[in-house]
Amino acid sequence: MSDDGSPPAEEAIGDASAEAADLPPAEDGWERETVAYRGISRRLAAHYLRNLGGELVGTDDPAAATRVDGDGWRATLSAETVTAAAAITLTEVTAEFAGDPDALAELLPKYRQKAMRAGG
Repeated sequence: MSDDGSPPAEEAIGDASAEAADLPPAEDGWERETVAYRGISRRLAAHYLRNLGGELVGTDDPAAATRVDGDGWRATLSAETVTAAAAITLTEVTAEFAGDPDALAELLPKYRQKAMRAGG
């Protein structure tokens, strides 16, 4: 829930700097996009991406996943605890995507739909 009591909002950050250490590797011609949601776990984000055709990299456990690769796209996942209001903390999961523009155009709306959560 946001500071004003509204449902958690998607935070589309757009093209991120390629110098950041947590960005997935990208091929020539690929685009980058960052999407962050509050109120979901990294495990759920990895599960959603796996259901959308991705494979976990380096682990079989969605709770431990920090990278998911799919056909024409890659994503890195990170999670941090953020303060939403004075005594309220939430998990914010950030997914850094790199992929073929067409693959991302198909993937991102589906991921956003799965990751969107109504406030409680």
